[in-house]
Amino acid sequence: MKKHYLFFLSVFILSYNLTAQVNVKDSSVFTPMLGFSYGYYIPDGDMAKRFGNSSSVLLNIDFKTINYWTLGINGSYFFGSDIKESLFDSIDSPGGYIINKGGAFADIRMFERGFTVSGTIGRMIPFKRPNPNSGIMINVGFGFMQHKIRIETIGNNVPQLSKQYKKGYDRLSNGFLLSENVGYLYLSNNRLVNIYFGLECMQGFTKSRRSYDYDLMRKDTHKRIDVLYGAKIAWILPLYKKAPKEFYTH
Repeated sequence: MKKHYLFFLSVFILSYNLTAQVNVKDSSVFTPMLGFSYGYYIPDGDMAKRFGNSSSVLLNIDFKTINYWTLGINGSYFFGSDIKESLFDSIDSPGGYIINKGGAFADIRMFERGFTVSGTIGRMIPFKRPNPNSGIMINVGFGFMQHKIRIETIGNNVPQLSKQYKKGYDRLSNGFLLSENVGYLYLSNNRLVNIYFGLECMQGFTKSRRSYDYDLMRKDTHKRIDVLYGAKIAWILPLYKKAPKEFYTH
């Protein structure tokens, strides 16, 4: 993982150093952009049978060309606490409780956890104001999606859900990701305010990666279509060098 961070950091630094000084107010420029995003998503398809709404944080690096094409690499981490599937029917009591090793009702909490990694390609429709580097952005992405149910046993006193057994319940799934985005990019003339907000749809063509699910008493061979609809807002750091102000002498 550290190698990946060093790679992205090297890309950022190289992009900054190699980009000529530009004036975004007057013309379209090649613009490397580092973005930090927050998103909120509503599930559909097989995803809606397992999880409720979720949040996401995302880090991306995008490159806008002079001709308004965009290329990007991004990674997101999504999370939530609304779990819809029933996992413990085979080990709970008639009242629906799990007994810990002390004979009391166990405190068990479940959360949605997942991530995506993808590359994107798109096109920008520029606006005249505030400058030709702001406008509507449309792109598609291709990559990888993974998600699971995180199971926490408070006190770690539930032998039925020890670390080795949790894997039989956590529904780990992953597969190919397709995404579509449309949004608005605003790059200010003075570089002080740079934001993006947009809408996104993701489709994950996933399947279970566990060899056996204890509650199902078999391997889950179902091919999933996991859909997420969402909105996101990002703070953008453009990595070009600002052109120096002109000075006139007599």
